[in-house]
Amino acid sequence: MMIREIVIVLHPVSVCVPVNHKVTLRVRAEGTGILNYQWFNDDEKEVPGGIKADLTITAKQTQLFVCRVSDHFCNCVFSDWVKVKVLDIDKSGLPVHWKGEPHIAINPKPQTVRKGTKVTLRCLAFGIPAPHFHWYRNGQPLLDKTSDTLQIEHATAEHEGSYLCSVSNVLAERWTEPVQVEIVQMGQLPPSAPTASDKVALLIGNLNYYNHPGLMAPIMDVHKLSNLLQQLGFRVVSLLDLTKEEMLAAIDKFIQLLDRGVYGLFYYAGHGYERAGRNYLVAVDAPQPYQPKNCVCVQRVMQSMQQRQTALNVILLDTCRKWYNQDCMPSAITPLAPSGNTVYGYATCEDAEAFEVQDGGKSTGIFTKYLNAHILQPVKVTHVLERVSEDLGRDPLVIGKQVVEIKHTLKEPRSLADPVRTTGYTRDLHLRDVCWRQANELPRKKRLMFLCGVEVEVSFSALFSNVLVAFATVKTTGPRTQDCTITLSSTPTMEDLLSGPCRSEEMDSLLFMKSENPNCSLRLCALQKLKESLVIKVDLHYTHIDNQLRKTESLKLEIGKPLVASCNIHRRNHAPTTKKKEGASAQSMGNISNGKQLRQTLAGPCRPCTRKAECAPKVASTTSNEPEENDENELQDYTLCR
Repeated sequence: MMIREIVIVLHPVSVCVPVNHKVTLRVRAEGTGILNYQWFNDDEKEVPGGIKADLTITAKQTQLFVCRVSDHFCNCVFSDWVKVKVLDIDKSGLPVHWKGEPHIAINPKPQTVRKGTKVTLRCLAFGIPAPHFHWYRNGQPLLDKTSDTLQIEHATAEHEGSYLCSVSNVLAERWTEPVQVEIVQMGQLPPSAPTASDKVALLIGNLNYYNHPGLMAPIMDVHKLSNLLQQLGFRVVSLLDLTKEEMLAAIDKFIQLLDRGVYGLFYYAGHGYERAGRNYLVAVDAPQPYQPKNCVCVQRVMQSMQQRQTALNVILLDTCRKWYNQDCMPSAITPLAPSGNTVYGYATCEDAEAFEVQDGGKSTGIFTKYLNAHILQPVKVTHVLERVSEDLGRDPLVIGKQVVEIKHTLKEPRSLADPVRTTGYTRDLHLRDVCWRQANELPRKKRLMFLCGVEVEVSFSALFSNVLVAFATVKTTGPRTQDCTITLSSTPTMEDLLSGPCRSEEMDSLLFMKSENPNCSLRLCALQKLKESLVIKVDLHYTHIDNQLRKTESLKLEIGKPLVASCNIHRRNHAPTTKKKEGASAQSMGNISNGKQLRQTLAGPCRPCTRKAECAPKVASTTSNEPEENDENELQDYTLCR
């Protein structure tokens, strides 16, 4: 038999993929008899299981690979070395059924630099095979610029112009967006654009009041705004239905996350009111009548934020500002030295109300509805609020009833979309990251095997930082089981505060976004009250095939203290109160600088699930210090007033 030498007819190719992407490297060879394959990595170690012509891996980090092809006659050859380059960057724009055509993940950015300094333009792109790069200036190819990074060590006037990059492989060619490079003389460089060392947001929505009319909109308002702020790079903690002590404790934690250079944002949706120029947020446990000692003062929140020397402080309040008990002594606040970059965005003006409506079948505060429509825009934060004000001012439902008010001391053109640059803040950033993750850490999914052979997966999702949803899904059925169903319960029992009339559809819409057709779900609310480890009980109900009897088996899963429960905000420390200056009130909020305002409701018990107010007949009035309710006939176009 004539022995042919081994010839590799198809070498593997280098690729560039996102982290955790599944990649297959292929080699094809011809020779005598059966050929053997062994893949090696850049450490010259054998790849476990890499003994076939195709090597499939989940790309975790950038590595080199080579394949040895051998026959039974002690002959062998090696393929070309190839690189699996892994980019741990945003891949949200990558098509679901991506075939490997070049996908530009990061475009180069325009630059203005001084003459004689370095210019660096970078383009990052995924591709299978790995893409080739070719840079152009003013439409002309730069012959020696063929990597993903273009560097010019000493920029001169001839380097000024419009740059773009061609990104291609055998499947397609893509072009970056053109960017301008300007070369200026010393002293001509414009001020650098504002940046944040980090971005932190606390969102609170109160809706299930013990002693005041309930609200509908804070659920969806807080949920949607939380998602949008995360898109802007904010670390978000979102909480529903807090008592006064819980509100103060949450704000304490929020303030601790702020520091020099950080952008801090505080948002509140719920009942609120105004007294003596101060804004107050009403906790869910606040009794009647309204009193500052039972509420949180907004101005105290801002003062605490300013004390942390943040780069930008934003307070957004979707709440009423009806005047109440104006002759009462306000809580004392000692003003700080003037500091800029503070912004208040009020849903309504002084002595006025803020309304929530039904929009597309979902409840929303009118202010937050328009805020969410504009908040992603990369413009000065006050310009965002001005656009919100303009849109709200054209809404026929609230013309003459609700007008946005904006107060600010911005001295720089700062935007919520400003980039985060952590240079010089790495240690502080790590500490904030640990604290933030503590309030947002989910239990890991777990598979439970029952004695009957049924396997159930329990997974978790967070609707808010204090609302956890547990999902149970039957993964495999036992050999003698049929008609399997699951029920979930918890110890201690966590009340589902978000169920009720007109809320089920809204909550279901959130649940369906979080899981794919589970067999059962359990919503666990008010996790901030949890003082012990949480145990999920999984009850499996099935019919035994042999005797057709209905049976039940149970297993328990301990998940610790998930999400905000791990922060123990129910253990808020009460620092000793120092003596205040003359004029301080006994109704002062203590040493915490937090604030919350109250959303007023329409007269009489309303049905906020309808688009228009449908109020019950007024009950005979009793003596009360509550703010005046609206006249029912004036508000036929509103659902609920905050």
